Amino acid sequence: MDMDHTPETILDEMKRQIDKWAAYISDKDADQIVKRTSLQVGIHDYALLEYANGRTSVSDNNLDFTVPRAAARRGDSAETLTEELVRERIVPELAAYIGQTLDVLTPALIDYHFTFTGKFQTREGEVCVRIYKYVDEAKKNRLLERISFYVAKKLEAGEYPTKPLETFFLSRHLLDERLFPDVDAARIISLFEKIQQVNKGNKHLAEHRNCLVVALRNWAEDQWLPRYFDQVGTEFQKQFKKKSGARLENTEQGPIELILYTAILILKYEPSYSRSTGLDILNCAIELGSARAKRLTMEGSGAFAKEDVYSRDELVECTANDVFAEVTLVIKQETEESYGRALRFLTRLLSLGFPKSYQLKLKSGVKQWLPVKGLAKSGTHRFFAQALEYRNLHPLLEEYARAAMEPFEWYADTEGEKNCMPGSYAVFGLGLADRAYFPLVEEYMGKVDEEHQYVQNHFTVALAERHGVNSETIPTLVKCMLHSTDSLKLKIKADMEDDSHLRVLLEQVRDLQNYEVEHIHYLIWGGTDKLKKMAAKAEGDRRQWLSELLQLSGHR
Repeated sequence: MDMDHTPETILDEMKRQIDKWAAYISDKDADQIVKRTSLQVGIHDYALLEYANGRTSVSDNNLDFTVPRAAARRGDSAETLTEELVRERIVPELAAYIGQTLDVLTPALIDYHFTFTGKFQTREGEVCVRIYKYVDEAKKNRLLERISFYVAKKLEAGEYPTKPLETFFLSRHLLDERLFPDVDAARIISLFEKIQQVNKGNKHLAEHRNCLVVALRNWAEDQWLPRYFDQVGTEFQKQFKKKSGARLENTEQGPIELILYTAILILKYEPSYSRSTGLDILNCAIELGSARAKRLTMEGSGAFAKEDVYSRDELVECTANDVFAEVTLVIKQETEESYGRALRFLTRLLSLGFPKSYQLKLKSGVKQWLPVKGLAKSGTHRFFAQALEYRNLHPLLEEYARAAMEPFEWYADTEGEKNCMPGSYAVFGLGLADRAYFPLVEEYMGKVDEEHQYVQNHFTVALAERHGVNSETIPTLVKCMLHSTDSLKLKIKADMEDDSHLRVLLEQVRDLQNYEVEHIHYLIWGGTDKLKKMAAKAEGDRRQWLSELLQLSGHR
């Protein structure tokens, strides 16, 4: 045996790597980190030691024992370690050493539970083994008390928005079978719905939903599905094959409710590329005999009356599925009444609580788009562009828009730069068609989240081109600019330098914050430098107006 690779030297090196890992995780203010929320009692809950060819490393990478591994494959005959040596000597010594190491670390560094795993390359092949498992019962009980207190005070009696960090931890804790061995699906679903309810209309709503979906998806893929299915896909494209003889005692109650809820949230709120994951989960539930899973794919959740999600006559057929957050419209005859009936169907649907982040699947012989660049060429866009062709339907479109507009929600068939809030197409079309709808445009702009939506830039350009710059349009253009991004290319500088227009602009920005006025200056003139030069050359009232515009932006 090579003197550099005796069991003693290998163990010494493994202990050095454990020390190195402990020093690395200690290089942070753990106490301050866990103070951010009462729902975190520690930071690290896992470490992996890997050994092969005389080299050792320790990291936080999670070793998934549910994925088949090539443990049976014979290793390199030059490997020093044997499987017997690993199991009989290496593992017991490392277990004692990691226990001593954890004892002297700052308590906040380690969560209420901790697992230390080893992956060793031996002469017989790869050996994967759990070296050390630890549960701090005092920490665990303290966490359970905090969870109970948080749920009672912040959710069950709560009326105010909560923090995404709290949702991140709470969602994982509620699905942690070490904390709650018996999964109470109804209670978890109720609490997850409450989280969304108290954060409705809050800019962090999407972040909260993402926390819920990730926690549910991890629970489904790592804990629940492996009991009944073998994972036959890859880590990046998971696929499940039902195990021989796998069956549920109760196919409609218990954890399967949570599986269906997981699929519904993914299908409703996650990007379109996640849709296949939601469908895979539903199909797994169907394979296990869930009649409700089958109904969800065909009819929706059942939360709506049949007549509210399905309507058919000689002009139009309307079908809605709240699980997929989809509405299918079949326009049989291209008439005003056909679109009118479809609009009334949609508006009622939204008023009854249908997901506002939905999409339209349109079957129609016409292809009409709004005269606004940068919008998604989707069925949703097409329907509203075509409905807008009928002037008598404009009041119905306004009614729909008011029912649809919701901050931090987006049509499900738009992503990235083409994201747009529900109601966008109707508002844009109405605003371009008639100045009578400028109040609606302004109300819409007040709800826009300009951090995640940019299509209002394109609409603002189209609005200025359609209606021009004058005393009637400037107030609405200012509102549009306030909620547009710095990338807006608005060519209205020459028009705005007219004396009468300057006066109107001054009145519109007088009550705004300095940074808002500066933003307006940037979009019109490219910044304040141009204004300063204009003010220096101006005389009389014009000089006064320009100087005041500069002062309102914090410049002189």
